[in-house]
Amino acid sequence: MDQATHLRRMVRGVPRGIYRIGKEADGGSFSGKNGPRVLAITSGKGGVGKTNVVGNLAVACQRRGKRVLIFDADLGLANIDIIFGINPRSSIEDVIKGEKELSEVIVEGPEGVSVIPASSGVEKMAHLTEGQKINLLNEFDLLNRDFDILLVDTGAGISQNVIYFNLAAQERIVVVTPEPTSITDAYALMKIMFFRYGTTDFFLLLNMVRGETEARSVYEHMSRVVSRFMRGVSLEYAGFIPSDPLLRQAVGRRQPVVCCFPDTASSSRFDMLAEYLLDGVKSGPPDGNIKFFCKRLVTGATDWDNEGTDQ
Repeated sequence: MDQATHLRRMVRGVPRGIYRIGKEADGGSFSGKNGPRVLAITSGKGGVGKTNVVGNLAVACQRRGKRVLIFDADLGLANIDIIFGINPRSSIEDVIKGEKELSEVIVEGPEGVSVIPASSGVEKMAHLTEGQKINLLNEFDLLNRDFDILLVDTGAGISQNVIYFNLAAQERIVVVTPEPTSITDAYALMKIMFFRYGTTDFFLLLNMVRGETEARSVYEHMSRVVSRFMRGVSLEYAGFIPSDPLLRQAVGRRQPVVCCFPDTASSSRFDMLAEYLLDGVKSGPPDGNIKFFCKRLVTGATDWDNEGTDQ
Protein backbone atom coordinates (compact mmCIF):
# COMPACT_ATOMS: atom_id res chain seq x y z
CA MET A 1 0.00 0.00 0.00
CA ASP A 2 1.55 3.32 -1.04
CA GLN A 3 1.22 6.64 0.76
CA ALA A 4 -1.58 7.87 -1.50
CA THR A 5 -3.71 4.77 -0.89
CA HIS A 6 -3.08 5.03 2.85
CA LEU A 7 -4.15 8.67 2.92
CA ARG A 8 -7.22 8.09 0.77
CA ARG A 9 -8.46 5.39 3.15
CA MET A 10 -7.84 7.55 6.20
CA VAL A 11 -9.74 10.49 4.75
CA ARG A 12 -13.20 8.89 5.05
CA GLY A 13 -15.57 11.22 6.83
CA VAL A 14 -13.58 14.40 6.14
CA PRO A 15 -15.88 17.26 5.04
CA ARG A 16 -16.03 17.96 1.32
CA GLY A 17 -14.87 21.52 1.95
CA ILE A 18 -11.45 20.05 2.77
CA TYR A 19 -11.36 16.88 0.68
CA ARG A 20 -12.03 17.45 -3.02
CA ILE A 21 -10.95 14.98 -5.67
CA GLY A 22 -13.17 16.48 -8.36
CA LYS A 23 -12.97 13.54 -10.80
CA GLU A 24 -13.52 10.45 -8.73
CA ALA A 25 -14.76 8.52 -11.78
CA ASP A 26 -11.25 8.48 -13.15
CA GLY A 27 -9.86 6.62 -10.14
CA GLY A 28 -8.31 9.55 -8.28
CA SER A 29 -4.91 9.43 -9.99
CA PHE A 30 -4.10 11.40 -13.10
CA SER A 31 -0.36 11.03 -13.37
CA GLY A 32 1.14 9.69 -16.57
CA LYS A 33 4.07 7.36 -16.92
CA ASN A 34 6.35 10.23 -17.82
CA GLY A 35 5.59 12.83 -15.18
CA PRO A 36 7.11 16.30 -14.91
CA ARG A 37 10.71 16.70 -13.87
CA VAL A 38 11.09 18.34 -10.45
CA LEU A 39 14.15 20.52 -9.76
CA ALA A 40 14.77 22.40 -6.52
CA ILE A 41 16.78 25.62 -6.85
CA THR A 42 18.40 26.19 -3.49
CA SER A 43 21.27 27.89 -1.66
CA GLY A 44 23.04 27.83 1.65
CA LYS A 45 22.98 31.62 1.95
CA GLY A 46 20.54 34.35 1.07
CA GLY A 47 21.35 37.08 -1.42
CA VAL A 48 22.98 34.83 -4.02
CA GLY A 49 20.36 35.49 -6.71
CA LYS A 50 18.50 32.19 -6.36
CA THR A 51 15.04 33.49 -7.24
CA ASN A 52 16.47 35.37 -10.21
CA VAL A 53 17.86 32.06 -11.44
CA VAL A 54 14.46 30.41 -11.02
CA GLY A 55 12.58 33.09 -12.94
CA ASN A 56 14.99 33.36 -15.84
CA LEU A 57 15.55 29.61 -16.11
CA ALA A 58 11.78 29.08 -16.22
CA VAL A 59 11.37 31.46 -19.15
CA ALA A 60 14.37 29.95 -20.96
CA CYS A 61 12.87 26.45 -20.60
CA GLN A 62 9.43 27.66 -21.67
CA ARG A 63 10.98 29.08 -24.84
CA ARG A 64 12.35 25.63 -25.60
CA GLY A 65 8.85 24.24 -25.78
CA LYS A 66 8.52 23.04 -22.18
CA ARG A 67 5.49 23.73 -20.01
CA VAL A 68 7.00 25.15 -16.83
CA LEU A 69 5.49 25.53 -13.37
CA ILE A 70 7.22 27.39 -10.52
CA PHE A 71 6.38 26.51 -6.92
CA ASP A 72 7.42 29.40 -4.70
CA ALA A 73 8.56 27.52 -1.59
CA ASP A 74 10.49 30.40 -0.02
CA LEU A 75 7.98 30.44 2.81
CA GLY A 76 7.39 33.78 4.47
CA LEU A 77 9.84 35.53 2.13
CA ALA A 78 8.30 34.71 -1.25
CA ASN A 79 9.49 37.03 -4.00
CA ILE A 80 9.08 35.32 -7.36
CA ASP A 81 6.13 37.70 -7.79
CA ILE A 82 8.58 40.61 -7.66
CA ILE A 83 10.84 39.12 -10.32
CA PHE A 84 7.82 38.44 -12.55
CA GLY A 85 5.89 41.63 -11.83
CA ILE A 86 2.75 39.79 -10.77
CA ASN A 87 0.36 40.38 -7.87
CA PRO A 88 -1.29 37.08 -6.90
CA ARG A 89 -4.48 37.30 -4.89
CA SER A 90 -4.41 33.70 -3.69
CA SER A 91 -1.76 31.20 -2.67
CA ILE A 92 -1.21 27.53 -1.92
CA GLU A 93 -2.42 28.21 1.61
CA ASP A 94 -5.91 28.61 0.18
CA VAL A 95 -5.57 25.14 -1.36
CA ILE A 96 -4.40 23.64 1.92
CA LYS A 97 -7.41 25.14 3.69
CA GLY A 98 -9.70 23.61 1.05
CA GLU A 99 -10.97 27.01 -0.07
CA LYS A 100 -9.62 26.83 -3.63
CA GLU A 101 -8.39 24.27 -6.12
CA LEU A 102 -4.74 24.43 -7.14
CA SER A 103 -5.68 25.44 -10.65
CA GLU A 104 -7.45 28.49 -9.20
CA VAL A 105 -4.36 29.87 -7.46
CA ILE A 106 -1.89 29.33 -10.31
CA VAL A 107 -1.05 32.61 -11.99
CA GLU A 108 0.61 33.22 -15.33
CA GLY A 109 3.98 34.91 -15.52
CA PRO A 110 6.06 36.09 -18.49
CA GLU A 111 5.76 34.08 -21.70
CA GLY A 112 3.29 31.62 -20.26
CA VAL A 113 5.29 30.39 -17.25
CA SER A 114 2.91 29.28 -14.48
CA VAL A 115 3.43 30.08 -10.79
CA ILE A 116 2.07 28.63 -7.56
CA PRO A 117 2.41 31.57 -5.15
CA ALA A 118 3.56 31.03 -1.57
CA SER A 119 2.10 32.49 1.58
CA SER A 120 2.91 32.82 5.25
CA GLY A 121 1.57 29.90 7.24
CA VAL A 122 2.62 27.24 4.73
CA GLU A 123 5.51 26.38 7.03
CA LYS A 124 2.97 24.25 8.90
CA MET A 125 2.77 21.86 5.94
CA ALA A 126 4.40 19.07 7.95
CA HIS A 127 1.52 19.24 10.44
CA LEU A 128 -1.46 19.17 8.08
CA THR A 129 -4.52 17.11 8.89
CA GLU A 130 -5.10 13.92 6.91
CA GLY A 131 -7.89 15.67 5.02
CA GLN A 132 -5.65 18.54 4.02
CA LYS A 133 -2.92 16.13 2.97
CA ILE A 134 -5.16 14.11 0.69
CA ASN A 135 -6.59 17.29 -0.79
CA LEU A 136 -3.14 18.61 -1.63
CA LEU A 137 -2.00 15.24 -2.96
CA ASN A 138 -4.89 15.01 -5.39
CA GLU A 139 -4.54 18.63 -6.49
CA PHE A 140 -0.89 18.00 -7.44
CA ASP A 141 -1.86 14.74 -9.14
CA LEU A 142 -4.07 16.71 -11.49
CA LEU A 143 -1.07 18.75 -12.64
CA ASN A 144 0.98 15.72 -13.63
CA ARG A 145 -0.29 15.84 -17.19
CA ASP A 146 -0.18 19.63 -17.57
CA PHE A 147 3.52 20.44 -17.05
CA ASP A 148 6.91 19.19 -18.15
CA ILE A 149 9.01 20.88 -15.47
CA LEU A 150 8.38 21.94 -11.88
CA LEU A 151 10.95 24.39 -10.50
CA VAL A 152 10.87 24.65 -6.70
CA ASP A 153 12.24 27.93 -5.39
CA THR A 154 13.34 26.99 -1.87
CA GLY A 155 14.36 29.32 0.90
CA ALA A 156 18.02 29.83 1.74
CA GLY A 157 19.97 28.20 4.55
CA ILE A 158 19.62 24.91 6.41
CA SER A 159 16.25 25.34 8.07
CA GLN A 160 13.77 22.47 8.23
CA ASN A 161 11.72 23.94 5.39
CA VAL A 162 14.72 24.24 3.06
CA ILE A 163 15.76 20.64 3.72
CA TYR A 164 12.10 19.58 3.44
CA PHE A 165 11.64 20.83 -0.12
CA ASN A 166 15.09 19.75 -1.26
CA LEU A 167 14.41 16.19 -0.17
CA ALA A 168 11.04 16.14 -1.91
CA ALA A 169 12.51 17.24 -5.25
CA GLN A 170 14.00 14.92 -7.85
CA GLU A 171 17.13 17.03 -8.48
CA ARG A 172 18.83 19.91 -6.71
CA ILE A 173 20.69 22.93 -8.13
CA VAL A 174 22.77 24.71 -5.49
CA VAL A 175 23.39 28.38 -6.35
CA VAL A 176 26.71 29.78 -5.09
CA THR A 177 28.61 33.05 -5.45
CA PRO A 178 32.41 33.45 -5.06
CA GLU A 179 31.96 34.91 -1.57
CA PRO A 180 33.50 32.69 1.15
CA THR A 181 30.30 32.77 3.22
CA SER A 182 28.25 31.57 0.25
CA ILE A 183 30.66 28.70 -0.41
CA THR A 184 30.80 27.69 3.26
CA ASP A 185 27.02 27.76 3.66
CA ALA A 186 26.45 25.80 0.45
CA TYR A 187 28.85 23.15 1.70
CA ALA A 188 26.99 23.02 5.02
CA LEU A 189 23.69 22.47 3.21
CA MET A 190 25.07 19.59 1.14
CA LYS A 191 26.80 18.11 4.18
CA ILE A 192 23.56 17.93 6.17
CA MET A 193 21.63 16.48 3.26
CA PHE A 194 24.30 13.85 2.64
CA PHE A 195 25.15 12.70 6.15
CA ARG A 196 21.67 12.93 7.62
CA TYR A 197 19.47 12.02 4.64
CA GLY A 198 21.77 10.25 2.20
CA THR A 199 21.37 12.72 -0.68
CA THR A 200 24.25 12.17 -3.08
CA ASP A 201 23.55 14.19 -6.24
CA PHE A 202 23.86 17.95 -6.63
CA PHE A 203 24.33 20.45 -9.43
CA LEU A 204 26.44 23.53 -8.67
CA LEU A 205 25.62 26.82 -10.42
CA LEU A 206 28.01 29.73 -9.95
CA ASN A 207 26.33 33.13 -9.92
CA MET A 208 27.67 36.70 -9.99
CA VAL A 209 31.12 35.66 -11.20
CA ARG A 210 33.56 37.54 -13.43
CA GLY A 211 33.69 34.73 -15.95
CA GLU A 212 34.40 31.08 -16.69
CA THR A 213 37.82 31.09 -15.02
CA GLU A 214 36.50 32.27 -11.66
CA ALA A 215 33.49 29.95 -11.87
CA ARG A 216 35.64 26.90 -12.61
CA SER A 217 38.03 27.81 -9.81
CA VAL A 218 35.24 27.92 -7.23
CA TYR A 219 33.71 24.70 -8.53
CA GLU A 220 37.03 22.82 -8.52
CA HIS A 221 37.75 23.96 -4.97
CA MET A 222 34.34 22.80 -3.73
CA SER A 223 34.62 19.57 -5.70
CA ARG A 224 37.94 18.72 -4.04
CA VAL A 225 36.55 19.38 -0.57
CA VAL A 226 33.41 17.36 -1.26
CA SER A 227 35.44 14.46 -2.67
CA ARG A 228 37.63 14.44 0.42
CA PHE A 229 34.98 14.69 3.12
CA MET A 230 31.80 13.39 1.46
CA ARG A 231 32.78 10.31 -0.50
CA GLY A 232 29.97 9.18 -2.75
CA VAL A 233 28.58 12.65 -3.44
CA SER A 234 28.31 13.74 -7.08
CA LEU A 235 28.77 17.50 -7.51
CA GLU A 236 28.19 18.39 -11.15
CA TYR A 237 29.14 21.71 -12.72
CA ALA A 238 26.03 23.35 -14.20
CA GLY A 239 27.74 26.48 -15.50
CA PHE A 240 27.76 30.10 -14.39
CA ILE A 241 25.86 33.37 -14.60
CA PRO A 242 28.16 36.42 -14.90
CA SER A 243 27.83 39.63 -12.94
CA ASP A 244 25.69 41.84 -15.14
CA PRO A 245 24.43 45.38 -14.37
CA LEU A 246 21.58 44.83 -16.84
CA LEU A 247 20.34 41.96 -14.70
CA ARG A 248 20.00 44.35 -11.78
CA GLN A 249 18.12 46.76 -14.03
CA ALA A 250 15.77 43.97 -15.00
CA VAL A 251 14.97 43.31 -11.33
CA GLY A 252 14.13 47.01 -10.97
CA ARG A 253 11.74 46.67 -13.89
CA ARG A 254 10.19 43.55 -12.31
CA GLN A 255 11.03 41.51 -15.39
CA PRO A 256 13.34 38.56 -16.07
CA VAL A 257 16.53 39.71 -17.79
CA VAL A 258 15.95 37.19 -20.60
CA CYS A 259 12.79 39.14 -21.45
CA CYS A 260 13.91 42.76 -21.29
CA PHE A 261 17.60 42.32 -22.22
CA PRO A 262 17.71 39.10 -24.28
CA ASP A 263 21.11 39.86 -25.83
CA THR A 264 23.03 40.49 -22.63
CA ALA A 265 25.67 38.12 -21.27
CA SER A 266 23.55 36.85 -18.38
CA SER A 267 20.62 36.08 -20.69
CA SER A 268 22.88 34.02 -22.90
CA ARG A 269 24.02 32.01 -19.89
CA PHE A 270 20.47 31.33 -18.75
CA ASP A 271 19.75 29.97 -22.22
CA MET A 272 22.84 27.75 -21.96
CA LEU A 273 21.74 26.53 -18.52
CA ALA A 274 18.32 25.58 -19.89
CA GLU A 275 19.92 23.77 -22.80
CA TYR A 276 22.29 21.92 -20.48
CA LEU A 277 19.52 20.77 -18.15
CA LEU A 278 17.07 19.82 -20.89
CA ASP A 279 19.41 18.31 -23.47
CA GLY A 280 22.66 17.50 -21.70
CA VAL A 281 21.42 15.88 -18.49
CA LYS A 282 19.40 12.69 -18.34
CA SER A 283 16.36 13.03 -16.12
CA GLY A 284 16.35 11.17 -12.83
CA PRO A 285 14.20 8.26 -11.63
CA PRO A 286 10.73 7.87 -13.19
CA ASP A 287 8.98 8.54 -9.86
CA GLY A 288 10.65 11.93 -9.51
CA ASN A 289 7.67 13.89 -10.77
CA ILE A 290 4.98 16.13 -9.32
CA LYS A 291 3.10 13.18 -7.83
CA PHE A 292 6.29 11.92 -6.19
CA PHE A 293 7.10 15.44 -4.98
CA CYS A 294 3.75 15.85 -3.30
CA LYS A 295 3.87 12.38 -1.77
CA ARG A 296 7.18 13.28 -0.15
CA LEU A 297 5.64 16.50 1.18
CA VAL A 298 2.58 14.85 2.70
CA THR A 299 4.64 12.00 4.17
CA GLY A 300 6.13 14.54 6.55
CA ALA A 301 9.56 15.57 7.79
CA THR A 302 9.28 13.23 10.77
CA ASP A 303 9.70 10.22 8.51
CA TRP A 304 12.83 11.77 7.03
CA ASP A 305 14.19 12.44 10.50
CA ASN A 306 13.81 8.76 11.23
CA GLU A 307 15.58 7.90 7.97
CA GLY A 308 18.39 10.26 8.88
CA THR A 309 19.07 8.53 12.18
CA ASP A 310 19.87 5.34 10.28
CA GLN A 311 22.66 6.88 8.23
